[in-house]
Amino acid sequence: MSSQAPRTGEDRAANTGSIEAVTSTPPLRALRVEYGDEHHMVEPGREFSIGRESDLSVDDNPYLHRRFLRIRAESGLWWLENIGTLLTATVTDASGQVQARLAPGARLPLVFEHVHIVFGAGSTSYELTIRTAGGYYGPAVSPVSREPVSRESDETIGHVPLTSSQRQLIVALAEPLLRQSSAGHGEIPSSADAATRLGWTLTAFNRKLDNVCDKLDRIGVTGLRGGRDNLATNRRLRLVEYAIATRLVTRDDLAILDLLGSRPDAQLADDGGEGVDG
Repeated sequence: MSSQAPRTGEDRAANTGSIEAVTSTPPLRALRVEYGDEHHMVEPGREFSIGRESDLSVDDNPYLHRRFLRIRAESGLWWLENIGTLLTATVTDASGQVQARLAPGARLPLVFEHVHIVFGAGSTSYELTIRTAGGYYGPAVSPVSREPVSRESDETIGHVPLTSSQRQLIVALAEPLLRQSSAGHGEIPSSADAATRLGWTLTAFNRKLDNVCDKLDRIGVTGLRGGRDNLATNRRLRLVEYAIATRLVTRDDLAILDLLGSRPDAQLADDGGEGVDG
C-alpha cells in the first residue's frame, strides 16, 4: 500500500486556480447588428432595441411593434429577447441548420459568431444579422452546395422532396429579399402577383402553395396550415421567413426563375396532372 503526502492548503489553492483558469468565461466583447446599410455596435452594459421606434428602427410599418426585440448582456452572455406581444422571430446560425422560434416573452443566448434573424409584420419580411466577436460555437455544418436543378428533376432539400415548380414558387415569393445585397426588408408579393411572375394561373399557384405548405408542415414547420391553435393568417410570409432563415433558398436560386421560359405554357397554366406533390 503506497503512502501519499497530505495535500496542503497551498496545493488545493493552486489546483483550484487551475480549474478556474480553464472554466472561467472570457470577457464579453461588443457585438455588431447589421441591417441593410446600417451597422450598430453594442457594448456590454448597454441594451439595444429593434422595432418601429427603437435603437434600430427597421421600418415605420404599423404592424411592427415599436420595440420588438432587445439585445442585452447578462451572466457573461449576450441575450436576444422578444419583448413584443404578437410577432415571432426565426433565429438561425450561419448555416441555417440550427434554428429557433423566438415567441413573445421568450429569450435565447447568442452563442454563435453569426446569427441571422428573420421576422414578418403585415406583408413585409425583415432580415438582419448579429455578429459577435467569437461565439461559443461554430456553425452546425458547412453550407452544402447544390447541383443545378433541371426542370425534369425533383430535389431533396432538408429531407423534403421539392419539384422544380415548387422551388420556383418559393423563390418567386422570396425574390424581393433574395435580390438584396445585404440583410434588409422586402414586400412579399401577393398570390396573384407571384402567379403572374411565374406565368401560372392563380388556381395553379394556390394548389402548389398548398402542397409546399403541407410538405413543410409534415416535418414540423409551424404556421403554414390553419387549425384550432394556428390560424396561418399569412402563410406566404411564414413560408418566406422559414425559407430565408434556414437557407432553403438562397440568392443562387434566383437562377431557377430563368427556367420559366423553357417549359411549355400549357404545363404551367393549370398542370392538373402533377398530382398531390405538384
